[in-house]
Amino acid sequence: MQFGRLGVWCSTDRLDAAALRALLNRVEDHGYGSFWYPESRGYESMALAGFLLANSRKLIIGSSIANIYARDAFTARRGLATLNALHGGRFALGLGVSHIPMVEGLRGHRYEKPIPAMRGYLEGLRKAGGDVLEGPVLLAALGPKMLALSGGAADGAVPYNVTPEHTAQAAAILGTGKVLAVEQKVCIETDPVRARALGRRELSRYMVLPNYVNNWLRLGFSEAELANGGSDRFIDAMVLHGDATTVKAGLRAHFAAGATHVCIQPVTEDGDVAHRDAMLAALADT
Repeated sequence: MQFGRLGVWCSTDRLDAAALRALLNRVEDHGYGSFWYPESRGYESMALAGFLLANSRKLIIGSSIANIYARDAFTARRGLATLNALHGGRFALGLGVSHIPMVEGLRGHRYEKPIPAMRGYLEGLRKAGGDVLEGPVLLAALGPKMLALSGGAADGAVPYNVTPEHTAQAAAILGTGKVLAVEQKVCIETDPVRARALGRRELSRYMVLPNYVNNWLRLGFSEAELANGGSDRFIDAMVLHGDATTVKAGLRAHFAAGATHVCIQPVTEDGDVAHRDAMLAALADT
């Protein structure tokens, strides 16, 4: 499966059918290779993938991520097989262990230790139909153990909320021949005060989740830098901002560090489609 150089990551729960179709058309028209979406409290992952595939022509559609507690491994394997059989082999199954509030608080499951839970799930995928899967399986991996599992038992990783330093570490752990599709938030905005305010609002939901906090601490950010909405240094690392040339340089840093694919997530005011689309146009040739 050829992901291309750049993709787009979007929080799809905010968009209705017409808005999703319009965005898919915009992404394809600008030549991006893929479109990635999460699974949270809104759209169900496999059903949404079917809609996105049916309403696009050539994009790779990737779940980033499908929660392993939302469906058993047999169902995920059949979903992967079905979507690729019916839509020309354009679906990539990104899997993740999600977060305790989304697993225990929302779904009522018990949140297990991440590595054994994911390893068991991957084993279940193969028991459901053999070792040759019907499409790529990628893992939401931040720490070294999950990255090692991504390289040893999956086709690669889809890290989220990371830096080029993390990308370099991930590439070294994954090894050659693996997909490293990195999400990066972007904001073409030359006023740093406004850009950081948008970044802090976007990141606030993640800064209470231990999975991300622990990884940021591993990357060298201090607890003080993660307090009170995040320091300027932290926000600048998480949300590339400035003019298009500056943002493109930040994206290229991930490729230099070993990323095989970078998924940009435009950060804007709520509902500011014009700003989002302008960023997609400006960054497409990175």
